[in-house]
Amino acid sequence: MEIAFIPSPSRGVLHLGPIPLRGYAFCIIIGVFVAVWLGNKRWLARGGRPGTVADIAVWAVPFGLVGGRLYHVITDYELYFSDGRDWVDAFKIWEGGLGIWGAIALGALGAWIGCRRRGIPLPAWADALAPGIALAQACGRWGNWFNQELYGRETTVPWALHITSSTDGRVPGYYHPTFLYESLWCVGVALVVIWADRRFTLGHGRVFALYVATYCVGRFWIEYLRVDDAHHILGMRLNNWTAIFVFIAAVVYFVLSAKKRPGREEVVEPDVPHGSAADGAEGAESDAEPVDVKPEAETDSEADSADKSRDKAENKAEAEPTKKG
Repeated sequence: MEIAFIPSPSRGVLHLGPIPLRGYAFCIIIGVFVAVWLGNKRWLARGGRPGTVADIAVWAVPFGLVGGRLYHVITDYELYFSDGRDWVDAFKIWEGGLGIWGAIALGALGAWIGCRRRGIPLPAWADALAPGIALAQACGRWGNWFNQELYGRETTVPWALHITSSTDGRVPGYYHPTFLYESLWCVGVALVVIWADRRFTLGHGRVFALYVATYCVGRFWIEYLRVDDAHHILGMRLNNWTAIFVFIAAVVYFVLSAKKRPGREEVVEPDVPHGSAADGAEGAESDAEPVDVKPEAETDSEADSADKSRDKAENKAEAEPTKKG
């Protein structure tokens, strides 16, 4: 008999009248807010302006959601396009199924578009966001808990996850809570990245590369514990291979970037946004005109008064000898 375990929620959605409130969606939304909040603080500390992180996130987040869903649907296509399946379910993102690899890849494309529109280097923005992204993943993994999905092998540890649902091939029992393992790992990744950034003054995308590499290490061993269906290549899960290749790419980028561009960016965002300089100059001129005209008018009147006084004095001086005579 189990003394302790992590209970699963009886359902992952609550209804507020006709409006469904889904735990999975709430976890994703909370993660986005955490990432933007922390990213904004780090961006300001690097010399950026308030609001820039959120403006670029408007591009990055939708692209990331689409990329994450595409990766999941492509790598698990049999869940949506095999016999007896409804392909419309591929659009039901609230039921779970976001691949972090696709989310990061397509999210980076959206961020690049946003950065390009503002004249900001993408690596600098990614460095500011890296720890926040890790914390967003930590929050998002709790969505798997609400959906009773992506758990590990059966276990008798006190922190085992109690699965009660029997839908979609689930077998009720006690399993490794891989969602919790990955959530805690992501929190650790965020702390390590923040520490390393302060200790070694990282820049030019190396903070983001460090986040990617450390996350891949944890994802590799956590993936081994999962028992959900997955494609295997040479006896290893697809996500394990993906983690290996992404880890190597991140390390290579980190090393080459450190050699080519050591240190950190001195300027991450232009001081004056596009178009504001001219507007500011025009405003300054319009403000200055009344001030300049008024003193000039006062000076001219004072000069005229002085000239008149001088002429009167001269006329008086000329008239005095005649009067005396």
